[in-house]
Amino acid sequence: MIDLLSTLQRHFGYGSFRAGQEALVRAVLDGQDVLAVMPTGSGKSLGFQLPALMLPGTTLVVSPLISLMKDQVDELNRRGIRAAALHSLLTDGARGEALKAARLGELRLLYVAPERFASDSFLQLLRDLPIARFVVDEAHCVSEWGHDFRPDYRRLRDGAAGCRRGDGRPDRPPIAAFTATATPEVRDDIVDLLGLARPHVIVAGFDRPNIHLCVRPVSGETEKQQLLAGLVGARRALVYASTRKKAEAAAAALQGAGVEAAAYHAGLDDDERTRVQDAFASGAMRVVCATNAFGMGIDRPDVEAVIHVDITGSVEAYYQEIGRAGRDGRHATATLLWNYADVKTREFLIDRGREEQPGRQTLAVDPAEVARRKDLERKKLRRMVAYADATGCLRATILRYFGDPAAHEPCGACGNCDRRTPLDAAALELVRIILSGIARAGERYGRRKIVAMLVGAVEDMPESLARLSTSGLLRGERPRTVEQWIDAACGAGLIRVSDDQYRTLSLTPFGRDVMAGQADDVSMTPPVVSLPKAGRRAPRDRTPVGARAGGPALRARASRLPIEPDHDRSVHSAVSAAGVSDALRAWRIEQARRRGVAPFVILHDRTLDAIASLLPRSLEELHRLPGIGPAKLDAYGDTILSLVASVVARTAR
Repeated sequence: MIDLLSTLQRHFGYGSFRAGQEALVRAVLDGQDVLAVMPTGSGKSLGFQLPALMLPGTTLVVSPLISLMKDQVDELNRRGIRAAALHSLLTDGARGEALKAARLGELRLLYVAPERFASDSFLQLLRDLPIARFVVDEAHCVSEWGHDFRPDYRRLRDGAAGCRRGDGRPDRPPIAAFTATATPEVRDDIVDLLGLARPHVIVAGFDRPNIHLCVRPVSGETEKQQLLAGLVGARRALVYASTRKKAEAAAAALQGAGVEAAAYHAGLDDDERTRVQDAFASGAMRVVCATNAFGMGIDRPDVEAVIHVDITGSVEAYYQEIGRAGRDGRHATATLLWNYADVKTREFLIDRGREEQPGRQTLAVDPAEVARRKDLERKKLRRMVAYADATGCLRATILRYFGDPAAHEPCGACGNCDRRTPLDAAALELVRIILSGIARAGERYGRRKIVAMLVGAVEDMPESLARLSTSGLLRGERPRTVEQWIDAACGAGLIRVSDDQYRTLSLTPFGRDVMAGQADDVSMTPPVVSLPKAGRRAPRDRTPVGARAGGPALRARASRLPIEPDHDRSVHSAVSAAGVSDALRAWRIEQARRRGVAPFVILHDRTLDAIASLLPRSLEELHRLPGIGPAKLDAYGDTILSLVASVVARTAR
């Protein structure tokens, strides 16, 4: 048996393999085609770098990012392993030296961008070079279903077929495809599009238990920038943004708070990108604010925090990017600053399509294919929105998406699981109404129809739903709130959702016990109050207070828990909430007149609604509400808390 450990120690300085690495290396050495799906930080690159030292010929590595190529080539050369890269940013001299070294057989690894395969001269070079292995890194880019599909990858199957094997055999060299973010359908797509022959498929677990996941709702760009410095702290961090402008704004906000940070995106000149990347890699700069694609190439094992100031276009992209944290195994955090308005930016980027790069050859795609692709990207965006809105375990949500059987909840290491709490009597009654509605509907309908039935929106509904005893029992609740409680019940193991296209709801055995009153000890992550969109007041419930005082919707509203659910809030009545809302609006008008500004400049309607719904009792609780940044907290915090306490005390008498 080949002594891999001594080669590992001699060339890479490691005393042992990480979990799964040795099996991967042996699979590549065996000469089969290989598809390896392993999480970021698991050391996938060793799976082709170590075999490259032990096989005849040059290992060709197709990589989508110049920055990623540069990182790996620099590190290999530092270790005394001869490697080079061919990409558009090389000078003519550097490109000539790389080609000469390749032709002389001096390179163990040659990294190339997929665009090279459009060049006839490069294809001729491949026919002359003995290729040990044809490696496709970030192989999800091959797939139509992957989060970063690139048409240039469609040339790789023919490109590999034209290569000469390093061991002298007549067929093409073995192909090894590597990725961290492949759902089962993406894996099938990769095998088909690359033409892998009976591949050895290695799928490691997707879980990164050392990364604490958190979604933090925010009111807009101002609050994001106010939060950034606190989220970064004194840690080494990556901040991801959806556009160049937002990456620069994030860097400017951090700089203004005294944090040394720099932007990194495609719009910078080559020297500036190199300066930022090298400074981060060396440790001279601890925070980089990057656009999603170019940021993937910025890499250090000791990144302690990854912050997304905008939602990503897919769960795959998000998982890829948060995987840059905690690669040394130490505790790290991944925070998504979530504002639904950012979805519009993503939808705009989808509709605009990929920008063509000057001088770049691309494969022709017909309009029907473009439309199909955009529809797929919208579906993937909706799955990412579902993650951001999830009330169940965030880690389990990601793992289920990738088909990882290890998914379980609670995980104990995400923001939603941190908020998991026992339900009080009123919230438990609301959940039982939802469970009863699903059961009485025959467990054969999806979320949309169940919610509509419960809130009484039964127009154009089947008679079997409209006439149920549970129809309209939650008429006083917003449909979105009921949806969130259903999500929370799914996360608590009370409801299961079918895997087919209909996504029907049914009860688990535990859910049946809870519905029947045979189980009362229920813990879940309660939904945060859903706020109205900017510019619109939430419709008031015009039912007289006395008439709705005993209804389930009121009792559910009274039981809503704040973001930190460690206080009993069941004493707060709808009368208190209405009184606080009126008092806040009167106070806001007075402040606006004194300052000579519009009322919304003081506080937005949705912020007032959140205060009235959650009735904060401390500055910390108030600070966590949307629209209450440090400046607002300092200016108005004590006054708001005093006003809330006064109204609650008055209505309780």
